[in-house]
Amino acid sequence: MTRIIVFLWCLTLLALTASACVGGDGSPTATIPSPVPASSKTVASAPPTRPALPATPPPTVGAAGTTCEGGWSTPPNGSSLWDMPLAVIRKATGVAGPLAVVDMRTFVGPESPPSDKNYLMDIRRWYVKLYAKNDLAFQGRFVVEDRRFGRGLAAVAPYDTNGFVSPDWVGFQYDGAHAKAYSYKGLPGTWTGIAYDFVNGGRGLTIPGLPTASAGCLDGT
Repeated sequence: MTRIIVFLWCLTLLALTASACVGGDGSPTATIPSPVPASSKTVASAPPTRPALPATPPPTVGAAGTTCEGGWSTPPNGSSLWDMPLAVIRKATGVAGPLAVVDMRTFVGPESPPSDKNYLMDIRRWYVKLYAKNDLAFQGRFVVEDRRFGRGLAAVAPYDTNGFVSPDWVGFQYDGAHAKAYSYKGLPGTWTGIAYDFVNGGRGLTIPGLPTASAGCLDGT
């Protein structure tokens, strides 16, 4: 029930702050890099490199299996299932301008941990890999979740990582004492709250961000 309560906090905060968050125990996860305070000062640095693109288009459908119940598919460009996760990412991060989607998958699975509540048995999720065409520094991989009571950005990972592997995927738990936005090496944008390992859970909390029945839907990404 902890993840559900925190997710509700996230849905409220996403409309008020450019942040994302999901479950955790309030303690930083040791494997997550230390945050760097966001600064308005201009610092000379090398321009970001253009994101690497796959040599061939990624697959658009994946078969069902024990770690990806129901399989996954790429929604049609311009459909509601395509536009919804992009809108969530925009709201959570504040990124502006056109987005170039490199890969997108959507799949349906249970809550993590599994629940016998009907409204938590079929949660739609998206995996999205993208970059901002007008700001190449903004490039990453995202997990978006849509529950009956709302939707939100669940986790983010560096653009040049693969699969669903710890500690690449980072979630952010709301904490009133950590309201300042920070940047994290490899992650696009700035984030508030306490960062934690989305794959394995925060320190002291071993609930994974994705259930076993859905984690395999990111295989091959």
